[in-house]
Amino acid sequence: MTFATLVSGFKRRKHIPEGVHVEPLHHYSRRQRKYNFNFLQSRPDAFKKNIDQLVYFVGAVGPIMTLPQLYTVWVDQSAAGVSLITWSAYIFTAAFWITYGFIHKEKPIIFTHSCWILIHCLMVTGILMYS
Repeated sequence: MTFATLVSGFKRRKHIPEGVHVEPLHHYSRRQRKYNFNFLQSRPDAFKKNIDQLVYFVGAVGPIMTLPQLYTVWVDQSAAGVSLITWSAYIFTAAFWITYGFIHKEKPIIFTHSCWILIHCLMVTGILMYS
């Protein structure tokens, strides 16, 4: 039952005296226009497009930040303090996210977690070789 149906039913039954205003939110739309805090309303498509492009950069920077640890394992040939269980769990979670990305056709998720899978596999291989 909508509000208009309810109001018309009251008016037909004469429960509300004639001349009484029954729509308490009549000023809502004016107030909503006056105090518009939605900063995305002017250009929502441009903002979304920028975020969609930026997500690829951020998705590539994450795995790049792991390169110092890869360097320690592969070049210094030292896996001290690096957990095989943790990096193996990272592979599992990244594989889950890639599956999610394929199911929902989300290219940024697929791209980001494919990079992570590569990094995690390199880490696990290094840990197995040098521990």
